[in-house]
Amino acid sequence: MTAPETVCAVVVTHDRRELLLQCLAALHAQTRPLDRIVVVDNASTDGTAGVLRADHADLDLLALGENLGSSGGFEAGMRHAHAIGFDWLWLMDDDTIATPTALAELLAVPGRLDGAPRPALLTSKVVWSDGRLHPMNAPGPERVRMERVVAAAAHGLLALRSTTFVSLLVSRGAIAEHGFPDPRYFIWSDDIEYTGRILRRDAGYLVPASVVEHRTPTAHSAVTGAGARFYFHVRNTLYMIRGDAWDAGEKLGLALVVVTTSWQFLRRNRFRAGSLGVVARGVRDGLRG
Repeated sequence: MTAPETVCAVVVTHDRRELLLQCLAALHAQTRPLDRIVVVDNASTDGTAGVLRADHADLDLLALGENLGSSGGFEAGMRHAHAIGFDWLWLMDDDTIATPTALAELLAVPGRLDGAPRPALLTSKVVWSDGRLHPMNAPGPERVRMERVVAAAAHGLLALRSTTFVSLLVSRGAIAEHGFPDPRYFIWSDDIEYTGRILRRDAGYLVPASVVEHRTPTAHSAVTGAGARFYFHVRNTLYMIRGDAWDAGEKLGLALVVVTTSWQFLRRNRFRAGSLGVVARGVRDGLRG
């Protein structure tokens, strides 16, 4: 008899202790129990590490000396868990609240694909508190390999080209082949680049039966809720254009995205000097890299 596959959750947190505790409670309530939980504390100042050491001694705590952002935090947590030898890593932010069957529904997919390509990664349907799809976590569907789209649809799945780190199940094989998130990204598009890198060749699916809530204060997208951090959107999109996760046509699409979103950002901020500086620094650093 084949041994059951092992799963480790990797949660990245920074100064959101109460949300993190809600996230962990949801993980402990999974109908398919996790084999381990790794929490990466990105140098929180709200007592997160102390609470975890006192009340959650059963998990692995990686308390970083500085805030490495989403990309650096996930890289550290994934390296730790991958070295232990888990078959799947389940990635999420500290404000991800999984429904009790979220993990079980993800793990049920590989065994019922019946001819469709085996997934390198799987992701949940991500909703906001009112049940609608969260705009920050809109999946990037496959648009070219129609045979993969049709095969996925036959099983009630959506074939993916990219997705986010909110409830992302990544296989050990994908990590061995494609490595880890790029820590230079810090925040924004680190997950799009990483999953795009994997899915340029391998298969991945959104599983509608697996549902998590992204418990953000508002149902905003990364760009509309940006402010000064719009810098990372500009810089990191240019990083992706210079990278190898996308083909030439997709890179043209990314270029159009950074132009149109920058124009929208500047208009929304009435072309003030501060907003012009945000975009200019993003372009400079994205091209210089």
